[in-house]
Amino acid sequence: QVQLVESGGGLVQPGGSLRLSCAASGSIFSNYAMAWYRQTPGKERELVAGISSLVPTYYAASVKGRFTISRDNAKNTVYLQMNNLKPEDTAVYYCNRGPTRGNWYPPVGSWGQGTQVTVSS
Repeated sequence: QVQLVESGGGLVQPGGSLRLSCAASGSIFSNYAMAWYRQTPGKERELVAGISSLVPTYYAASVKGRFTISRDNAKNTVYLQMNNLKPEDTAVYYCNRGPTRGNWYPPVGSWGQGTQVTVSS
């Protein structure tokens, strides 16, 4: 099993930037596609971005052009660079793994605590 710990969230003004990190503990990190999700109270969890070594990266339409997902297999870490942040980006951000190296959905790992991102002036 892979344990995932998110970090890097915080309070930022509209137009600002944050980089989220998802650190994985385990020996099979490189065997899985990874994804970032976000969730606000009373709303469904939303797939934000996905990354795989086999297919092009995915971005939700609402973040495309502003967010960049990347990974460092040597560090067992996946990142989400968020630029030009908007108030509607406010959410708790989670990472999770997909079932295979080529599929980041559906999420199959255990959900961590997530990291809070708040975009406000």
